[in-house]
Amino acid sequence: MTTQPPGLCVRRITVPGTLTGSDAADFLAFAAMRNAIYAEIAGNHDEDASPDELLANYGADADDERLAWLLELDGRVVGRANAILPREEGSRSAYLEVNVLREVWGQGLGTAALAVLEDAAQARGRSVLQIWAEHPEAAGQRLTPPTSVGSIPADHAARFLQAHGYTLEQVELKSGVDLTRGHAEREALLPPTLATASGYRVVSWVGRTPTAFVEGYAGLKATMSTDAPVGDLEIDEQAWDADRVTRADDRHEAAGTTLLVTCAQHEGTGELVAFTELFLGPDPSAATIQGDTLVARQHRGHRLGTLVKLAALQQWRALAPASPRVLTWNAAENQAMLAINHALGFQTLASIGAWKKTAPSRPLR
Repeated sequence: MTTQPPGLCVRRITVPGTLTGSDAADFLAFAAMRNAIYAEIAGNHDEDASPDELLANYGADADDERLAWLLELDGRVVGRANAILPREEGSRSAYLEVNVLREVWGQGLGTAALAVLEDAAQARGRSVLQIWAEHPEAAGQRLTPPTSVGSIPADHAARFLQAHGYTLEQVELKSGVDLTRGHAEREALLPPTLATASGYRVVSWVGRTPTAFVEGYAGLKATMSTDAPVGDLEIDEQAWDADRVTRADDRHEAAGTTLLVTCAQHEGTGELVAFTELFLGPDPSAATIQGDTLVARQHRGHRLGTLVKLAALQQWRALAPASPRVLTWNAAENQAMLAINHALGFQTLASIGAWKKTAPSRPLR
């Protein structure tokens, strides 16, 4: 058992039904601490999420269970922790996150919080514990995953995770493109892309998924959960159907998110064969997040990844003119998608380490 440092309280919080009730204070503090620590790591507020956005994902959900904690030192909030437990049948996975303000590093707070998270995950039958951590560029020793592609600095976060039994399994690259420039260069890519993508058309929607596209979109989302490179990580195959698409649409609406889905449709069959997603929270001047991007395996080789990403960026200029940039994340070994990003003007901003630990599970007490 881990002994908690004096004055530390790792306190499980209740997710409120709304943000206006008397029980919302803890969740608001949880959201504020998330944004503060993400900004400490990245040096900017590009990945801020509003309390509404977070609440939409932490409420009662049929797709995963989300648990949240606050870290309080002598009564002051200095960190937060969370666990995501997929509800896929037979899932062994738990996705964990511990965030502690830099000013209180070195006092054992992260160790105590991680022990609480691991205990909660194992008590719910989860034996594969996985953590994604951003590792800003720094001089010195570097770590390379078993994929042999990409590396991260052996920084504070890496040393912490290694000390607690986690191994680096994969490196992802966080990239960004400046939406205030590069328009002419991207426009010039359209004619050759359309020529190679003969036999396909672009279809897109904003907000809720049109009935005609629900089945095709669900199929692409299900494929995405197993098709992206993951190294030796354990990622559950997600079951997507019309109900799950509806739940996802509901979450976006509750969060105040603007969502653009752009697809390539095979003209001969009407099948959706490629897609990409762009998200923007309630703040129109915030950075845009690129969600999933996929080209169905049997339709690769027609520049459909470039087509849907390029079309999405063009439409996004009108939908979100105040958003300054788009952020995206890709496995370092996904050279095809990284090449598309580079052609569209994306530049690498940081490396993300994907870490895994296998631990015994036990029944929920």
